[in-house]
Amino acid sequence: MMAERSILLFGYGSHGKFIAKGLHEDGFRLKIVESRQEYYLQAKEDGFIDVEHMDVTSDSLLEALNPQHFEQLVCVMEDEHLNVFLTLSLRSLFKESYILSISDSLHTTKKLKMAGANKVIDLYEVSANKIYNILSRPVSTKILEGIVLDREGITFREMLIPEGSFLHGMMTDDADFSPYGILLIGMIDEELGHTFVFITTGINHKLDTGDTLVCIGPKEKLDIFEEEIKKEKSVL
Repeated sequence: MMAERSILLFGYGSHGKFIAKGLHEDGFRLKIVESRQEYYLQAKEDGFIDVEHMDVTSDSLLEALNPQHFEQLVCVMEDEHLNVFLTLSLRSLFKESYILSISDSLHTTKKLKMAGANKVIDLYEVSANKIYNILSRPVSTKILEGIVLDREGITFREMLIPEGSFLHGMMTDDADFSPYGILLIGMIDEELGHTFVFITTGINHKLDTGDTLVCIGPKEKLDIFEEEIKKEKSVL
């Protein structure tokens, strides 16, 4: 049986270590696999218990991991060629598994998609503000957080606008979240069919009950603001 909130993370390099930290803090059951000795030792030193040092090019070793028992397989190997090969191997061996891979170029993105990744987080697209498909999934949101931000305490948060909130009916151009010390990144607009809208597109959107805000800021300030949006009136 596949365990919920379980991640099999391949790679503990520059991206993987931040991803692992974020997922662990969010309570995911996490297993880390690393082919480089130095990264494996770093993961152990950082306090992760379920860490395995292995050759990820070996089909027999991959099968022994029982990836089908994990909710998602996340490929963030430091070597992009190895990352593509791993994605291809996992897809060939585990056809029903959900595979998420990371790319740092359009060329690699195409290879990963052809290799069978269900979702590719393209760092090129992130830098171009094209992250709406990533942020629509909570797990991927946390992964993006680990890649883009390495500052302690800074995080993304998805917040549902509840019924009766002062935000209902407000236009995004009129909403100033800066007094709360957070920044509105975008929103999932239910009127547009659960589509993510990046706030820098320049389009003035109306906020409605049931829409989801995607904000960034210190965790404690996001906690406060998440309680504030439940109120009928605000200083906004």
